[in-house]
Amino acid sequence: MINLKRTTSEDPDFIALVLELDADLAARNGEEQNFYGQFNKLDSIKHVVVAYSQSTAVSCGAIKVFDTSSMEVKRMFTRPEARGNGIASQLLAELERWTAELAFTRCVLETGIRHTEAISLYQKSGYQLIPNYGQYAGVDTSVCFEKNIAG
Repeated sequence: MINLKRTTSEDPDFIALVLELDADLAARNGEEQNFYGQFNKLDSIKHVVVAYSQSTAVSCGAIKVFDTSSMEVKRMFTRPEARGNGIASQLLAELERWTAELAFTRCVLETGIRHTEAISLYQKSGYQLIPNYGQYAGVDTSVCFEKNIAG
């Protein structure tokens, strides 16, 4: 059974998972990760969900304010040994519920074009491809998505 915990970016389990995420991204993206890393600071993240399997933190994700109607999904990661069990889908759905509870109507996100498993998760979860936004505009290794979550 998976238990989801809402927390903040100061949560030690979240921080540990983010360190694993950053190592994974550095291995996948090489020097390109220096560009992306500047947009993933934890100090601007106030809403975090950590997923636990048998009291072990196995997955995380977060949302942060993007604009007056949208939250941006950030720092999605599932440990390799826990992948393929639907945990990321549950976690993403919880982030969407939290977004709606906070009176936002849309989620946006960016991921790398090499992260095919992430792209598949977002498409399966109802996210639609959009033009790259903000700092990702014109970045050919990024792909951006949105989902309207209004009731």
